[in-house]
Amino acid sequence: MTRAGRYTRSEEAFARARRVLAGGVNSPVRAFKAVGGTPVFFARGKGSRLVDVDDHQYVDYVGSWGPLILGHAPARVIERLMVAAAGGTSFGAPTTAETELAELIAQALPAVESLRFVNSGTEAVMSALRLARAFTGRPLIFKFAGCYHGHCDALLVAGGSGMATLGAPSSPGVTEGAARDTIVLPYNNLDAVAAALQRDGARAAAVIVEPVAGNMGVVPPAPGFLQGLRDICSRHGALLIFDEVMTGFRVAYGGAQTLYGVTPDLTTLGKIIGGGLPVGAYGGRREIMALVSPEGAVYQAGTLSGNPVAMAAGIETLRLLHGLGVYEQLERASSSLAACLEEAARQAGVAAVVNRVGSMLTLFFLAAGRPARVENWEDASRADTAAYARFFRAMLDRGVYLPPGQYEALFVSAAHDEEDLALTAAAAREAMRAARGSSPGGHVPL
Repeated sequence: MTRAGRYTRSEEAFARARRVLAGGVNSPVRAFKAVGGTPVFFARGKGSRLVDVDDHQYVDYVGSWGPLILGHAPARVIERLMVAAAGGTSFGAPTTAETELAELIAQALPAVESLRFVNSGTEAVMSALRLARAFTGRPLIFKFAGCYHGHCDALLVAGGSGMATLGAPSSPGVTEGAARDTIVLPYNNLDAVAAALQRDGARAAAVIVEPVAGNMGVVPPAPGFLQGLRDICSRHGALLIFDEVMTGFRVAYGGAQTLYGVTPDLTTLGKIIGGGLPVGAYGGRREIMALVSPEGAVYQAGTLSGNPVAMAAGIETLRLLHGLGVYEQLERASSSLAACLEEAARQAGVAAVVNRVGSMLTLFFLAAGRPARVENWEDASRADTAAYARFFRAMLDRGVYLPPGQYEALFVSAAHDEEDLALTAAAAREAMRAARGSSPGGHVPL
């Protein structure tokens, strides 16, 4: 089937959506601007597979951008949330499910003694920054180029992910005042951090970082980088905030802070802790969290925060993740996927490198003459985005759904099996010809 006739219903759905939704989507990267073509509209998912409205099936490596670590619609999670929904979807009042999920999180993450649930990662970060400024009495926030922490005004400065893909380092509508107290530093560069805090440490409220960057593509922390941040923050009295919205319960059961053995002062969470439903949280040392209203004076509220359906899905997800062998299984599958992508590029003579931490990975296509490494936003920004777009479309036509942008992470789930990996490897070998600009070859049916 030709590409032109393959996605007819998705094209019709997008045309309809554009009449009533801004840009036809509810989050920018979904519009496929970075890879071209019409976005695929999905009808259902189960396990490792998605089915679109044109009835094509795909092996899914997006996983709703990370939360679906158990795959789509895992039976026990669905059963638990259906029971919760039958009892009421929201009360705007306390439930014991909130406490149960909070206990599971606090037991898993070394930095979290007390926490507050919110409804998104953006809301969690916004609240954590306000709390850090209140606790320290200081105005400045330090962040890293290429790290994205949601769309709160103060951090839409040199953003990664969709912001980077669209070539917009900041956003119209964000005032100079909102961004004035945010200082942007190069990721994985401790010397730059030390110099900045030596200069402005007395005004530094916090340093916020993705402990494993996932929004300029996956970029691991250099050896000693996270511990160095911990030491510098402690020396200057600034709080260290780990944005673990993506890495929390993904790179390890206790998040990146457990994997790397570095304890931040505050942690922001989302995605996996809601089992695929909208949720976020921020937490940390009890003395810091005690400033949050009603115990303290730092105001933050949310009618739907801690809603019983999201809490139920999160509880069951974390219980399943705590079982024996889940992360070992994820490591095997992720390692195999990384190897097959690297081998497909090598065989096709395509310059590419795979960055991976646990079940998060990114295949970077390298521009001619560039070093075979991606260690920060400067490196990532030089990737060959046109090659990635060609590869993405060729993989899509072969039944493999990858993130629709070079500066994103692929996510492996516990539902991916040997058949999925074999299909992906076969598709990648053919799609690499498209990445280097030659004919993409025939369709590989599912």
